[in-house]
Amino acid sequence: MRIRSLFLLIVLLLVAGFLAFNWQAITVPVKFSLLLTTIDVPVGLVMVVVLVLVVASFGGYLLWSQAETLSATRRHAAELRAQRTLAEQAESSRLSELRALIHGEFAQFGARMAHTEELLRTEIRDQGNAIAASIGELDDRLHRTGGDLP
Repeated sequence: MRIRSLFLLIVLLLVAGFLAFNWQAITVPVKFSLLLTTIDVPVGLVMVVVLVLVVASFGGYLLWSQAETLSATRRHAAELRAQRTLAEQAESSRLSELRALIHGEFAQFGARMAHTEELLRTEIRDQGNAIAASIGELDDRLHRTGGDLP
């Protein structure tokens, strides 16, 4: 039991004990004027009934307030779940877009690398041909001049 509930129970027991010990004084009839007529009613009993009605009305208000709070809490929890679902879907779509972008970039990079490799091979072949032509030309010069290689 929480301390607040225990305190309320103790106060309720004290009030009940007070009423039990003073029951004769509470039930003594007194004349009440209701403007048009006069009635004999025990004043203590009237006060107890009024107290019970006030406590019951506050208890009803407390229950209504708790029900409203619980309803609002459930509504907010549902909205939070919906927002969390939307955020997860957005994150998932961003990840799939990023994956597609990375795949596209790698594909472009592979194509550029293949093109660069082909250009490099062509350049190496051209340089090899140029070197071979230069060697051939030097060889022709040597043969024309009659010089032999040692």
